[in-house]
Amino acid sequence: MSRSPIGIFDSGVGGTSIWREIHQLLPYESTIYLADSINAPYGPKGAEKIIELSIKSTELLLQKGCKLIVVACNTATTNAIDYLRKNYNVPFIGIEPAIKPAALNTKNKAVGILATYGTLTSALFSKTSGLFAKDIHVIEQVGDGIVELIEGGKLHSEEMKALLSEYLKPMMEANIDYLVLGCTHYPYLMPLLVDLLPIHVKIIDSGEAVARQTKAILERNGLLNIEMAKPKLQFFTNGNVEVVHSLLDNKYQVDSLKF
Repeated sequence: MSRSPIGIFDSGVGGTSIWREIHQLLPYESTIYLADSINAPYGPKGAEKIIELSIKSTELLLQKGCKLIVVACNTATTNAIDYLRKNYNVPFIGIEPAIKPAALNTKNKAVGILATYGTLTSALFSKTSGLFAKDIHVIEQVGDGIVELIEGGKLHSEEMKALLSEYLKPMMEANIDYLVLGCTHYPYLMPLLVDLLPIHVKIIDSGEAVARQTKAILERNGLLNIEMAKPKLQFFTNGNVEVVHSLLDNKYQVDSLKF
């Protein structure tokens, strides 16, 4: 089992940002990445549909022999991970916005969070925010349209810049010093966000923490691959192969898969 792959799925291409962190920390682990781009974004779909889509991706990854599954989607984590953990006998790693470190470290007591509607309205986000950010001014912004532009290959478009400028304006007016990215697509916005935000604003996402947690769970379950051999890295999408390929710096093969 230790030589079996880690499975990673997302509502599209964004979870490749999580895959990068995992591969960097665990370079000898084989991975299978599944991009459900045809159904992106998950945010507006409602819990029942999100669970249904998450089951589909999970079962496909299990058929391919995955030893652990990373739900590389904030919305799928908040809506479906409890169900998945109860119904499948493999470890699951979830994603949630890094509101805790932002709230603990802010000097201005003002934090911005850019996330999907499904994440911002979830019980998990509400609980985490209530625990750590009750004395902090949190400016929440639903990132409508961002995922669609990234999935459509328009990451660096003028349309994207205009959208981000609009979303960041109330945060800058509130003098935030931390911006939390609450969607795995959003780390790809980093160069644009750095240009648009004041230099003192720190941008944080969950990727590094997810990679550390993945390693810890593999170790705890005796699943960590200790063989220093070249891993098998597989990428599948039911959407535009070229979008995934470009986000991976054109370094890896990406295959089309209907699911």
